[in-house]
Order: sequence, then structure tokens, then C-alpha cells
Amino acid sequence: MATQTPGPRLEDRWRDILSVHARTMCEIDRALHPHGLGASDFEVLDVLASGAVSRPGDHCRVQNIAGRVHLSQSALSRLIGRLEKDGLVERTVCEEDRRGVWVALTGKGRALHAEVLPLQRAVLARMLRD
Repeated sequence: MATQTPGPRLEDRWRDILSVHARTMCEIDRALHPHGLGASDFEVLDVLASGAVSRPGDHCRVQNIAGRVHLSQSALSRLIGRLEKDGLVERTVCEEDRRGVWVALTGKGRALHAEVLPLQRAVLARMLRD
């Protein structure tokens, strides 16, 4: 039986991934802070703008966003509340299921997303180079 050359241990690879993620999120926060956004705020706007959980321009359910932005339901609800207070999104109750909540970008939210999108993508390009 041949002996394999030891490569990076699984847990070391995992820690490297976490480190890249943390550094990248901090850089996105720095880039977007002058525009009043953090990395998680941007992720919600980006998911809504891209149509990743609905058709672009449409509303989508909060729980569909939660799976895409990796926040707990309560953290996402608070974040959406802040975005709504800032006039970037609007929430409505789902008529078919009164427990559900729809979220949609406002014109202001769409404009801000378009303004900061190049900043966020530039950070990703810089931080995630091979």
C-alpha cells in the first residue's frame, strides 16, 4: 500500500477558508461604509437585485433570502428592518400566507445597489485572486 504525501490537514484548509471570508467581509465593510452599508446589507440588496430568489425587480419571501445570505431568520429580520427604515426595501405581508413577509427593493435601494456594486465586486476580485 503506497503512502500518501501529507497535504494540508482538513481543519487547516477550513481555517484558511474562514480567514479569507473574514478578511473579505471586513474589506467589503470598509469599502461600503461611506455609503451607509455593511457587507450583510449589501448581500441582501444584491440578492434582491439579482433575482437570485425571484425575478429581478420582484419581491421575494424573507425565508428565501435567509438561505442565500447566511443569517439567522431573526438577524435577517432586523437587517431588513434597518434597510426598510433607510428606504432601501419595503416589506409587505404575504396575502396567501399571513405568516410570510415579502421584501422588495425600492427605487432608492436599486440605485444604491447599482452605485456600490462595482466597489463590492472590486473587493472580491482583489481578495479572491488565486
